[in-house]
Amino acid sequence: MSFEQLVKDSFAQLSSGQKKVAEYLLTNIEKVAFYTAVQIGREAEVSETTVIRFAYALGFRGFSEMQAAIQQHVLENSSSRFAGPSQPMGEDANIFARVIERDIAILRQTLHQLNQQDVWRAVDWLMEADQVLIVGYRASYAAAHWFSFMMSVIRKNVLLIPFTGEVEERMISLTEKSVVVIISFPRYTKETIRVAETSKRMGAKIIAATDRLLSPVSRISDITFTTDINIESGHYSNAAVIHLLNLLLAGIEQKNSKETQTRMKKLEQLYSNWGVFEE
Repeated sequence: MSFEQLVKDSFAQLSSGQKKVAEYLLTNIEKVAFYTAVQIGREAEVSETTVIRFAYALGFRGFSEMQAAIQQHVLENSSSRFAGPSQPMGEDANIFARVIERDIAILRQTLHQLNQQDVWRAVDWLMEADQVLIVGYRASYAAAHWFSFMMSVIRKNVLLIPFTGEVEERMISLTEKSVVVIISFPRYTKETIRVAETSKRMGAKIIAATDRLLSPVSRISDITFTTDINIESGHYSNAAVIHLLNLLLAGIEQKNSKETQTRMKKLEQLYSNWGVFEE
């Protein structure tokens, strides 16, 4: 069953807020393929919580699984949406289609080269670690910040090394049971390599998200996941990087541990008690 059909079949049973999410998603299906729950909620004028509950209402294990279904829907329909006689001719008219098609090609290549055993091994490490330290500088910082937030929802003791300062203070408590996630794409920074080397000396496990198996951080890491960032387009595209990290979150949701469930329920209760979100 397609994502669109699933939404249509479930629409009558949704709450008013969830119906707003459904209408927004179906109207903007291509646009939201890589949106976070916060971004979708903002655009649909509902809370992040409503978006997450919408995913559960459709039968998904969480937002990440629903997002993956949306992305698959977009991939399957990309050819018909970006090609055909109705497409305007000329270099300028096709620039946006080329950018999106390039990102789609990168995602396909990422899927093709993905080692699922490494994904599940990384998932186990992230779930069992005494703490998770996340590192990403310059253009990689946005993905690192997003991933640290999403991980902190799922588990405790998640730390992000800020863009400037507090490196030593965040690393001092690393142990052999710790996991360090390092996001490093060109141009590689010396500080990222220093963090990786120091983490290695302290015995922590290192998971790298980078562009090639022979990148500086990959040569130090225990598990490496690679994807392109479409740098030849003249800008750094975070789409494939976010998608790659999202696979780890989807794996954790698939494991669906009691500790994760308990933490998320407590967090939702805290959001409700504090009135964090506008329903």
